[in-house]
Amino acid sequence: MIVLFTDFGLHGPYTGQMKAVLHQMAPGIPAIDLFSDAPVGNPKASAYLLVAYAEWFPAGTVFLCVVDPGVGGTRPSVIVEADGRWYVGPATACSS
Repeated sequence: MIVLFTDFGLHGPYTGQMKAVLHQMAPGIPAIDLFSDAPVGNPKASAYLLVAYAEWFPAGTVFLCVVDPGVGGTRPSVIVEADGRWYVGPATACSS
């Protein structure tokens, strides 16, 4: 399963756009919206929240995390495995 954890907000097209791409690239894999309103542009505060909820998901879960104070710039992604779960997000989210 893929879990979405973002600071996109509850209104607007971004979560829907991500889900459309996931449906094309990973058809049949369930995508769950965990947070669309994580602390805006605050990866450190969001990380504490993510840790509190991640344990409810089984090993093999992929968390697609976008809480990024530098939205729109070019930067690499980071992929981390911890406790059998995978976390994917922009590299800047991990450096703050």
